[in-house]
Amino acid sequence: MGNRKRVAERRKTKPAVVGGMIAVVVGGAGFGAYALYGGGASADDRSASTSATSDHKAVKTGPLSATEVQTAAERFLTGWQQGKVTQAAAATNDPAAATTLLTGFTKDAHITGATLTEGTRTGDKVPFSVRGTVSYKGTKLPLAYRSALTVVRKKEDGKPYVDWHSAVVHPDLRDGDTLVTGESGTPPVKAYDRHGGELTTAKYPSLGPVLDGLREKYGKTAGGKAGVELDVVRGKASQKAKLSDKTLLTLTKGTPGKVNTTLSPTFQAAAEKQVAAKDSSSVVVMRPSTGEILAVANHSPGFNVAFQGSLAPGSTMKIVTSTMLFEKDLVHPDQSHPCPKTYKLAGWTFHNDDNSEIKQGSFKLAFGASCNNAFINFAPKLSNSDLTQEAQQVYGLGLNNWAIGVPTFDGSIPVMSGAQMGASLIGQGGVRMNPLNMASVAATVETGSFHQPYLVAPSVDKRTLAKASRTMSSKTQAELKEVMSYTASYGTAAKAMSGLSSGCGAKTGSAEVDGQKKPNGWFTAYCGDLAASGVVQAGGHGGDTAGPIVAALLRMGG
Repeated sequence: MGNRKRVAERRKTKPAVVGGMIAVVVGGAGFGAYALYGGGASADDRSASTSATSDHKAVKTGPLSATEVQTAAERFLTGWQQGKVTQAAAATNDPAAATTLLTGFTKDAHITGATLTEGTRTGDKVPFSVRGTVSYKGTKLPLAYRSALTVVRKKEDGKPYVDWHSAVVHPDLRDGDTLVTGESGTPPVKAYDRHGGELTTAKYPSLGPVLDGLREKYGKTAGGKAGVELDVVRGKASQKAKLSDKTLLTLTKGTPGKVNTTLSPTFQAAAEKQVAAKDSSSVVVMRPSTGEILAVANHSPGFNVAFQGSLAPGSTMKIVTSTMLFEKDLVHPDQSHPCPKTYKLAGWTFHNDDNSEIKQGSFKLAFGASCNNAFINFAPKLSNSDLTQEAQQVYGLGLNNWAIGVPTFDGSIPVMSGAQMGASLIGQGGVRMNPLNMASVAATVETGSFHQPYLVAPSVDKRTLAKASRTMSSKTQAELKEVMSYTASYGTAAKAMSGLSSGCGAKTGSAEVDGQKKPNGWFTAYCGDLAASGVVQAGGHGGDTAGPIVAALLRMGG
């Protein structure tokens, strides 16, 4: 960590990257010169009501007027610009937290000469731009970005205050994070694909969080030398959310180390193209035989949903549920099994999609049609922990021990009871997954045993990969392939999988989310030595949304 003593106790591991200023360039319509002293009331001031009693001073209530918003914003921005931290902090509803971060703005981040420019107010929100200079040991670089504040009325005294959050100081900050300039705690790295090509966000926009994670994991051991940076240093809450530190400005570049990955440039480029065309989409491609990850892509590159998302997987979870049912000899693919229109369990009434039903038909037909109640009606024959154990013991899920080379969420299948247990059987309730988890599920079906996915070979740092405690029987594997192949050829996945080999298998999913008009669309499939899974949040049925993304990648072959 070099000479960076003053912040040593706060540095964790360091993220990625690339030099140059990534802050938003100041300018554009709607921003005028910020008046440091005063500023007249807007013509659209709203009146605020007051309430009083004979024993208490009147306290304003009701909506804020334009004058109140403008005055509170100017009091805060003026104090900040003039370096009067106490004055600025007093204009917020959390002076202690504001004092800490605003003090660190100059003391720890070494940002001087800040000039603030107020934008056009919209209701209670005031945008503004920040220009300043980052200075450290003789090196200076300009910094420019935009932020915004919101003014609220404090219940206790009725006065307007800036609603304090760390993002007011910089939009990349979460509460508890800090800004620090100094010698980075972790040297930069250059990451390479499986053929030796350098991986950059210019080529692959999705890889920002991945490159951050690789630096965090391997920066100190990959042979590089640290540079000087302005960074967002994550606090406890952000670390718990598995967010890496973020470089905002590179003053002097370090010497990067080298990290090789399993990513395929062909598959990565194709995955990036697929998610770019579909809002809120994410996808992962891997090799079932080895666990190597060939591609990971997200439409929104700020957070790696594909590796770290925690979403209900919907009916794709029926793969794991079916594994359990087959192993327990409760049902088999060609066995007759009804799927009633409704099913009552522990006071809940479960419905199928579009209130469909299958009065007479095989379990394979119900799986292919993704008929919910054909699964939920097994709940009385199951113990509360059966699904959890199946997921952990056969599929390696929910143990929080995957070591792929960057941070991941490894799935969660909590022990549930009653109606929640029934909901878990169809991937709702408390079950949470991401495309990496569900690609691994499809890969496990294809090979018959769990191979932990990985992005960096374990030989690089002598990591121990996660293992499942047992393997499904060859009979169970054959039955799973039978129902998944049927789904790919004749069921809800048939349209997306059209033209692919009859040896492929797939499962669709639509996961309901409170407050969303449309469900999250899921799709997971295998084809030869490829497995892939994708999700389109709030996209609708998985076969129509995530299905084409996954199928397009599988059509590329191995």
